[in-house]
Amino acid sequence: AVSSSGHRVSLTGRTLFALDILLNTRAARMCNMTFEDTSGDNSSERMESVAKALEEVLSSALPQGCITVGVYEAAKSLNADPDNVVLCLLATDDEEDVALQIHFTLIQAFCCENDINILRVSNMRRLAEILGGVKPGGEPMDLHCVLVTNPQSSLWKDPALNKVNRFCRDSRCLDQWVPVINLPDR
Repeated sequence: AVSSSGHRVSLTGRTLFALDILLNTRAARMCNMTFEDTSGDNSSERMESVAKALEEVLSSALPQGCITVGVYEAAKSLNADPDNVVLCLLATDDEEDVALQIHFTLIQAFCCENDINILRVSNMRRLAEILGGVKPGGEPMDLHCVLVTNPQSSLWKDPALNKVNRFCRDSRCLDQWVPVINLPDR
């Protein structure tokens, strides 16, 4: 394929498959189909349980230095060491920003290509509370994309992370490749 700037772009079959999935996922989201719509009676309890597990993952990863925030920083980290990334979170709050959605599509395709679980997260205010919300020096964090990585010392064996990963896997089985989690206010 050739990009709009005239440069040759090489896309693997798996990346094209991921892009096709993402386009179909976006269409499914436009139909307001969620995991809760396809599950049984315990779906809201399960969503709350996964949201709590996600909060635990973020809270334990933060002091270990296993959190990368920001679209640009995430792209650099994904490019440098994708095998070290265990989870990718993308914001749902700025769905009108076309440039941001293009970045999200590329990040999602890369994550699918590298078997990295992806979640869309609503309630950015709560996410900011969990992660501290500001960089050293008082500058607000770009929380549109958050990566959780393995600690340098060893592979992370966290029951909360296992619960989130299982939720992502179960969602893919229901053809919901990028499930949405709402972080409840505390």
